[in-house]
Amino acid sequence: MMSTEMLNCNELAPGSMIDVETKSRHYRIECLGGTDIRVSGHPDYCPEPVRASLQGSVDKEGTLEPGFINCGMRMILLLDEVRPITTSSVLNVRVETPDSIH
Repeated sequence: MMSTEMLNCNELAPGSMIDVETKSRHYRIECLGGTDIRVSGHPDYCPEPVRASLQGSVDKEGTLEPGFINCGMRMILLLDEVRPITTSSVLNVRVETPDSIH
């Protein structure tokens, strides 16, 4: 599993797994292709894996970086195509691509 400061999720192959540690939670994300994901890690919104869309990361000024997960920024997920979830600041991002999963 590789750690990174910045991850462009649009470049990941379907089946890639991402571990995201924020200040208050730990999320597990499965890439399904493009911005489509399956996410778990929030006790109220996604205690079990649910389909969602990764919108990207937003900085303190509110600037969105579509498709990216960046350390020091907040991740934005769209659940049920209508319910946006903004996480606390991302502390650590690790990714495992399908070709590295054994």
